[in-house]
Amino acid sequence: MSELMAESGDSEKGLKRTLSSASLVALGIGAIIGAGLFVRTAAAAAQNAGPSVTLGFIVAAIGCALAGLCYAELSSSIPISGSAYTYTYATMGEFMAWIIGWDLVLEYAVGAATVGIAWSEYLNNLLVNVLHWKAIPYQWCHSPFEHSVDGINGIMNIPAFGIIALLSLLLIKGTKESAFVNGIIVITKVAIVVLIIIFGWGFINSANHTPYIPQSTTYTDHQGVAHTYGGIMGILGAAGVVFFAFIGFDAVSTAAQETKNPKKSMPIGILGSLAICTVLYILFAHVLTGLAPVEFFRTTGKEASVAQAIETFMPGYSWLGKLVTVAILAGFSSVILVMLLGQSRVFYSMSRDGLVPKVFSDVHPKFKTPYKANLIFLVVVGAFAAFVPGDIVGDMTSIGTLFAFMLVCVAVIILRKTDPDMPRAFKTPLVPFVPILGILVCGAMIFGLGWTNWLRLGGWLLIGFVIYFGYSKRNSLLQKGLIVKPKDPVDPLNPL
Repeated sequence: MSELMAESGDSEKGLKRTLSSASLVALGIGAIIGAGLFVRTAAAAAQNAGPSVTLGFIVAAIGCALAGLCYAELSSSIPISGSAYTYTYATMGEFMAWIIGWDLVLEYAVGAATVGIAWSEYLNNLLVNVLHWKAIPYQWCHSPFEHSVDGINGIMNIPAFGIIALLSLLLIKGTKESAFVNGIIVITKVAIVVLIIIFGWGFINSANHTPYIPQSTTYTDHQGVAHTYGGIMGILGAAGVVFFAFIGFDAVSTAAQETKNPKKSMPIGILGSLAICTVLYILFAHVLTGLAPVEFFRTTGKEASVAQAIETFMPGYSWLGKLVTVAILAGFSSVILVMLLGQSRVFYSMSRDGLVPKVFSDVHPKFKTPYKANLIFLVVVGAFAAFVPGDIVGDMTSIGTLFAFMLVCVAVIILRKTDPDMPRAFKTPLVPFVPILGILVCGAMIFGLGWTNWLRLGGWLLIGFVIYFGYSKRNSLLQKGLIVKPKDPVDPLNPL
């Protein structure tokens, strides 16, 4: 811990405390609302819970709030780049840090692929319903593991790969979104959600909400994948699926060192943004599932679900469907950019610790960005987006992030025991009750995602173990006794 804090004091002196509670709430809302709401809501309704997907949002929000309080304590105590990876390194040692760093690939890299696939869906909707052009052929905007209802097999999702490649190249150059443009995108996203709730409320068909919690059964989609639908397990499964809609709230915790009064503002920023988004999400899900029957989201409305539902069930509001499509494409682009940035920064920290090859921390001589890491992730993330179905990568992102949240909760408990006197700008209340509850709620959502996702997480971690014991353990700076890390070179894209 002493080495980490020394590094913090050496490399992060320039941060000014300028953010207020309101600024943090706005930051959180901007980071949270994205592909999860506009894509995963319909998927959870179709495959898991029907109208009771709203209850899934509540469960997911509770898990995020509990983990968010733990994030707030750690981010204000260990203000160093690397997110949950650094927190775990400081509290549970190198091996657990490797596990969480490897697991964060599921949050950032696979998450970026998920949003890229969603971007592809809405691009097709833009071409057909807004520009009135021909749609991209099914086989060139879907993975090889998917086939249409008409029996057409996918080959490669070219638009998803294209947007990943374009934004990766922008990151290499160091192009940074202006605060003004980013603010416009945030305002637009929130405005669209509010407009859909207001105008869609009058078109709700109560028959679509009956029964609100469907009887427990098994639903097999046209790809042959079985899902637990309805009942308590359906709600937990939906919570795990729509959990993707909350990913990004931890961006609030990373701003602890730039907050005027973190002890007061951090819980307001985290819980305030979560509360506002949860209310919007529940109302949005209530309207969306009321507009169309579950069968619609399993067939015609499976892709670009929000725009399709507006076009089909809200006569006279086609303008809203077109606005949704254009704004969502812009919003998705900013989310992909942030996820790709986060992935490169986590591996940058791991590379400096010797756990992954030096190539991930090589900085461009002109642009001062980890350009080789961005090129590698262009290929890896692009391959996920091009060749893996959206449902699979979305659930992998959720289960990976839930596992990371559980370790963050454990880290708070351990650090309270091992270093009780460490200065903490914000303290998680009711320790160990709150962290333990966070572990249980996140664990319940992992349980609800089903055994196929448990196997994927287990397989992913197994690959990580092979890499750690085959490479990382032998090249670790900690193992070599070189625990004082070099200073960060200037990275214009690094918000910390």
